[in-house]
Parts: sequence; C-alpha cells; structure tokens
Amino acid sequence: MRIAFLCKRRYMSKDVILDRYARLYEIPRQLALLGHEVRGFCFSYQTAEEGSWQHEATPGSLIWQSRSLGKFRLPRLLGYPVQLLRELRDFKPDIIIGASDIPHIVLGAWMARRLRVPFVADLYDNFEGFGQARIPGFVTMLRHAVRKADLVMTTSQPLQDMVEGVYRAKGKVVSMPSTVDTAVFRLLDKKRCRKDLGLPESAVLIGTAGGLMKDRGVDDLYQAWKQISQTRADAYLILAGPTDASLPPPEHERVRYMGMLAHADTAKLFCALDVGVIYLRDTPFGRYCFPQKAYEMQACGLPVVGANVGVMPYLLKTIEQAIYQSGDALDLARALEFQIVERKLPDLPVEDWQQVIERMEKYLQQLLE
Repeated sequence: MRIAFLCKRRYMSKDVILDRYARLYEIPRQLALLGHEVRGFCFSYQTAEEGSWQHEATPGSLIWQSRSLGKFRLPRLLGYPVQLLRELRDFKPDIIIGASDIPHIVLGAWMARRLRVPFVADLYDNFEGFGQARIPGFVTMLRHAVRKADLVMTTSQPLQDMVEGVYRAKGKVVSMPSTVDTAVFRLLDKKRCRKDLGLPESAVLIGTAGGLMKDRGVDDLYQAWKQISQTRADAYLILAGPTDASLPPPEHERVRYMGMLAHADTAKLFCALDVGVIYLRDTPFGRYCFPQKAYEMQACGLPVVGANVGVMPYLLKTIEQAIYQSGDALDLARALEFQIVERKLPDLPVEDWQQVIERMEKYLQQLLE
C-alpha cells in the first residue's frame, strides 16, 4: 500500500520527525517496516526546518516532508492545502490517514474525498478539548470529518464510545491505545538510575514526568505532597516536564524539579522512582485521553496511583486502593501511602509498537478489499 500520513510537526513538546517520537512517528514507521510505501506530511505551526527526510524502514519506505508557517503566516496557511493536494496527486496514495489535531483530521478528510481514496482518522485525544476547538466552526468540521471516515482509531474505550455515540461515525471505530518504545522504557537498575540522575539513593521517591499543569490536576499532587512531606521525612517529590506559570512546583528542600528530560532519561526517572503519579481532571480531555505515561511507568516496573477519571479506573482495576478521587488531595495522599508500603503493579500487559500496528494494518487492508 501507498499510505499518506498527515500530522502536525510538534507533538507533546517533541519534534515528530527529528525526535522520532511516539504515536505520530510510530504509526507511519511501523507501517513502513511492514513493507508499505509511507509518506509523512507534517505542518509546523511554529518556525521549523523545511524539507524532506528519508528514514530507514526496510522492507518498506518512509519519507517525511515538512512545511511551516514561517514569517508569512497567513499566505503559508492558506496555500498549504493546495500545495499538499498537488503533492498527494503525485504520490497517488491508496489510503490517507489524518492525525494529531482538528486541522489535520479535516484536511485529511478533504484530501481523501478529492482523491477518492479511503480516509482514516486517528484520534490520539479528544480534540474537542484542545484550544483549537474554540475557533468557530472547528468542532462542527471535526465531527463531520470523523463521521464520514472509513476507519477511526481512538486511544481509549471511552473515546471510542464517544465517537460511536456522539459523532455517529459511519465507518468502523477501533480503540488503539498508544504504547511505548519497549527498548527505551524497560526495567533498569534503580540505584544506577538514581545515581545517573543525581537523586537520593536511599530515599522514598514519588513523582511524575509530563505536563505539570493545573488544568490537568497537578495541584492535587502538590497539595498531597504537603501531607506526605510532614508524615514521611524520607520522602522526596521528583518532577519533570513543562510547568504551569500560575502554579510552579513547590519550593521545598525535598522537592527536585528535573526540567525537560530526554526520552531515555524519562525512562531512567521512572525506574528511579518508588511510586509514580498519574493525575487527571474530570474534563473533556481527562475523560477521553489515554495517559501514555501509564504504559511508560508500567514498562519500567513502577507502581502508580491514578485519578478516578477516564480510562484510569480500568487500568488500575486490580488495585482499587491505588485509585484516588480527582480533586481530593487527601485521597491522593492516602493512595500514595498505600503504594509506598505495598508497591503493587497492575495487571497491564504492555505491547510494543510492532504488535499494535500489525493489528492496525489488518483494518487498513480491509478498506481496500
């Protein structure tokens, strides 16, 4: 198959092409490794290097092309669909996959109609929870594009239920949670990881890595830390990732903010911790997202606590004591205390990307039969 994959360039603070990061990179890469001819078309809303990149993906091929807004923002934005349509006509894809956000889902659906090929919508989140959804008409266009898609991939069962019930999708809808690079996220020696990261070797370390944002629920963790720090003199709070200017990490002698960590160092951090925290708010984002760090932490053998929102109660159903009430810092402190003592891991098998995309490939092949 010739497969066109449309997405934004920046994803979860990473560069899809250069960092070769997560779902938006692994879907086209793994399809190429299965023998398909894949072309990735990225658009950057920031200034980014433009051009083409060919990545090794034998027996198939994977070529990325990228454009950006640059200095001439409006002309570039308005001209991109016409330019992309011309490039797609030259490529002659059998299938178009739109991913990453509302514009690329809508654009992918439009391109597929013009070229008369099947369209696949990949929803790694509930895009109605993104800031773009506040632009008049965007939600309507998103729902229309997803409703008409031949195949819809979602990252969680709650999001699949929403697409089927609210969007009334006419095509097949499949839940395909994001997984992790198991060559990076794996069991590593705890003492060695703590030494490499400059963390206390004998303390109780709790923490997380990711968006430390108030609207995601990080304030629950900060408030719970106040109690944990008073009852456990050996406990440290370890944090990494982008911070919220309105709610910076607590200032405390036993709080370590690690900044923005490289992918491999994030794995080291999860191996260094004793308990990881997955906080969520009961919002459109929280209810339908799939917290990728849940799989990352599981692959590193890290016991976790998680909010009772969205998919987390299902992931932690075998350890109910590790589930806390979102918005209740005292309940989070209780769950943390439980896991500090018990160190229980959920019954949560972690597949690699090859296994996940092999299943996806079968659905793509069915579209061409």
